[in-house]
Amino acid sequence: MRNNPRFVSAVILSTLLIVVLAYPASTTGQDQPTIAKNYVQVSAWTRNSFKENYDVWSWAPMIEFRVNGPIPSGSQLFVEFTQPGGNAPWVSFDCETGETEKGYWWKTSCGGREVEDKSITAVGVVGFAIKMRNELAGTNSTIFTGKFKSAKTLSNEYGPKAAQKFVYYVDQDWNLPIGYVFYTPDSVYGWQYPVFNIAFWVRGDAVHFEPHLFFQGKEIGRIFDSGIQVGAASCDGRIEILTTHSVNDKFPQKAKWSLVECDFPTVKQWDKTQGGQGNANEMFMMASNPGDYEFKLLWNNRLARSIKFSVGAEGRLDNGIGASNKLGDSRVIVPVSIIGDQEGPWDKTAWKTDAFYGNPLTGFAAP
Repeated sequence: MRNNPRFVSAVILSTLLIVVLAYPASTTGQDQPTIAKNYVQVSAWTRNSFKENYDVWSWAPMIEFRVNGPIPSGSQLFVEFTQPGGNAPWVSFDCETGETEKGYWWKTSCGGREVEDKSITAVGVVGFAIKMRNELAGTNSTIFTGKFKSAKTLSNEYGPKAAQKFVYYVDQDWNLPIGYVFYTPDSVYGWQYPVFNIAFWVRGDAVHFEPHLFFQGKEIGRIFDSGIQVGAASCDGRIEILTTHSVNDKFPQKAKWSLVECDFPTVKQWDKTQGGQGNANEMFMMASNPGDYEFKLLWNNRLARSIKFSVGAEGRLDNGIGASNKLGDSRVIVPVSIIGDQEGPWDKTAWKTDAFYGNPLTGFAAP
């Protein structure tokens, strides 16, 4: 089926398989499979035992990613991980794979519980490679390599045997300064009225958001009817990378990172209808208003985010960063200012080396 290329998962689980085909225009010119870098999500599966010892907990990796086709028939996607702190092989597993035409994509997840018999207790920097083999064609190629920082913290278990019951997680702080702006089809009129969206990450619970969008200092996207706001913008948590067990209450934000997407149903790229649909005059058309914009987020009633970006002719959002870094997706990368202390302590320089799991951006600077 066809679908707009949006994040659609909520929580990465080892048993979860997500397979979606879409038509992302940014990948139609390539002839080899590529990875959409912003859809690679690595997390840790905590196992409440280690070599049959239930007083010690361990972990195994799990991963979710999206491949831009073509994926020829007979192909098999698989992932290899090295042990923390070195290059020694650790674990390798196959991922559900389907034949996919050029111009479409395939999304899958694998690992975790499937390989928990190979769980370990060591943490540190782990390397991994997403590969594809095809025994019909006699090929075996690497399509993405990366690395991540695994860590652990005590669980919320109590008692004399709780000292080795660690919850394991992957540090995702690099995500926080990197945001995305993009259009999606209107729920009624499709690509005649492309809807403006913005996405960003938070560390903690993805709840209690209030989005605001400004053009040249004036707030837009808020329409009232008889004193009641209609067509209001909203934000939802789309991906949560969190631990599979409860962590100690003293650990900041419970080792949870969440991708948040906000949509502005009354802010459109343009009006492509003939004469409009009656409510076009109530819409804010970005194509008619090029210039500088700013998004501000109230989180738990406190200012938490500022994202500044520019809109060009015909409502174009592209600033060239995604294309120059071969993101593999049509979303436009924008810097995010993190305001306040709701995230708790976090690594403000992680994006320089850890972004996209060791594939940092060029031409990008965090505020």
